[in-house]
Amino acid sequence: MYKQGYDAIVVGAGPNGLAAAITLQEAGLSVLLVEAKPTIGGGMRSAELTLPGFVHDICSAVHPTAVLSPFFKKLPLKDFGVEMIQPEFAAAHPFDDGKSAVLHQSVMETAEGLGIDKKAYLDFMQPLVAELPGLLPDLLGPLKWPKHPIDLAMFGFKALPPATWTRKLFKTKEARGLWAGMAAHAIQPLQNIATSAFGIMLMAGAHLAGWPIPKGGSQSIADALAGYFLSIGGQIQTGFEVKSLDELPDAKAILLDITPRQLLKIAGNRLSPSYRKRLEKYRHGMGVFKIDWALHEPIPFTADACRKAGTVHLGNTFEEIAHGEKSMDRGKHVDKPFVLLAQQSLFDPGRVPGGKQAAWAYCHVPNGSDKDMTTIIEDQVERFAPGFRDTIIEKHTMNTAQMEAYNPNYIGGDINGGVQDILQLYSRPTLQVSPYRTSAEGVYLCSSSTPPGGGVHGMCGHHAAIQALKDVFKIDDITTERVK
Repeated sequence: MYKQGYDAIVVGAGPNGLAAAITLQEAGLSVLLVEAKPTIGGGMRSAELTLPGFVHDICSAVHPTAVLSPFFKKLPLKDFGVEMIQPEFAAAHPFDDGKSAVLHQSVMETAEGLGIDKKAYLDFMQPLVAELPGLLPDLLGPLKWPKHPIDLAMFGFKALPPATWTRKLFKTKEARGLWAGMAAHAIQPLQNIATSAFGIMLMAGAHLAGWPIPKGGSQSIADALAGYFLSIGGQIQTGFEVKSLDELPDAKAILLDITPRQLLKIAGNRLSPSYRKRLEKYRHGMGVFKIDWALHEPIPFTADACRKAGTVHLGNTFEEIAHGEKSMDRGKHVDKPFVLLAQQSLFDPGRVPGGKQAAWAYCHVPNGSDKDMTTIIEDQVERFAPGFRDTIIEKHTMNTAQMEAYNPNYIGGDINGGVQDILQLYSRPTLQVSPYRTSAEGVYLCSSSTPPGGGVHGMCGHHAAIQALKDVFKIDDITTERVK
C-alpha cells in the first residue's frame, strides 16, 4: 500500500505528530505519518467510554492553547469540521461557603467579581493580556533571542516567581483560590519557580480567546488535522507500532512524537552514549487519575456560576490546593485533591442522549500511583454539589497505568510528557542548541517532551519540523503560504 521510501516519516499521530507532518508536507515533501493505535489523535481522542450515545474526551477536553496556537491559526481547520464552542464562563472556582470566583472572557468582569482585589487583578492582568499576542511565538517555541525582548522581560518578571509569591498580590480568598486553580495546571508544587507562568498563560488566554470546547469532542480537532494533511498529499498508516527505527521505510528524516524513554528503546542503538546518558536523566512529573461520568442531569453545584462554566476547579482555598499538589508531588495521596472538572455536554448537547449529561474530571496523583481515587474525587464533587452521586448513571475510570496504556507518552500517568519545572521548561529533553535534534543524524524528537511542552497546540511538532527542514532539506525560508 505504501511506497518504499519517503522524504520524511513521522511516528505518532498526536497533535505534535500531526503538526510536524503537516509542516513537512506543506514544504513539498513526501511524508508518511504512522500511528500505533487504530485511530489518530493521541491526547485528542473521544469515545463512548461509559454508555452508548455518551461521547467522552479521553484526555484533553478544553482547548485554550489550541485557539492561541500560531500554527493552528494558519490552518483551515474550520473547513475540515472544527467548530469551537465558548461556554458562558471559561472557568469557575467554588468555595465551601457557597460562593465562587469566575474567570470570564472579559478582564473587567473577572476583576469586578473579586471585590477589593479588583484593582490588583486589573493591574496584574491587563498588561499581560495586551502583551501576550505578540509574545506567543516566543513563548510557544524553543529558547532563542526574542522578537520583543523588553516585553518578554516584563512578562518574565511576573511569570518567573512561584505561584505562592504571586498569591500575595491578592487579599481575598476568591482571588487567591482562582489563582491557585490556574497555577495548579502546572502539575507541580505551587512553590516551584515559574509556576506563575502557567496561571498567567491560562488566565490571559481566557481573556484573549476563551476556553473553548470543540463540538462533538476533541477527536474533531485530530480528524481535521488529519483531513487537511491527507488533502495536501500526506499519507497515514494506523495500527503500526514502531518498536525499532529499522522497521520503517527509508526516509531522509524521521520525527518522533514520543518521550525520551521510548526514544531510548526504539532508537538507542543510533544514539551517542553521551546523549543516551542525558536522556536517562529526564524526569517525569505527577500522574493523573481520571473519571468520566454519564449523568441523569447537570451537576447540582451550590454556586450558580459553576452551572454555567465549561471548566470547574475544585479545591476550595489556595492553601488547600497548594498543600495537595505538594503532597502528591512528594508521593503522598491526599483526601481533598485539586480536581479539574469539565462539563462539555452543557454546551454541546449532541454529545449525549436527550436530556442527559456527561462530565469529565481528573486529579493529580504521584507518578505511577495505583490508588483508586474514585471515591475521593466524587467526594470533592459532592462537597460543592450536594446530590451529585444521585445523578450518576455510569462511570469510567483510568488510573496512571491505564493512562499510559492508552497513550505510551503518558509515562506513569504524566500527561505533559515530562515535568515542566524551571529545569525542564526549555531544556527538554536536554539542554542543547536545538532541543529537537537527537544525536542520530536525521532523527528528531517532536513530542511534548520538547519546548514548549504539554498542551494541544502543535508547536512542538511544528518547530521540530522546521529544524528538520533546515538541517536535512536545506529549506530555510518557511513561508506561511499553504500548499495548494
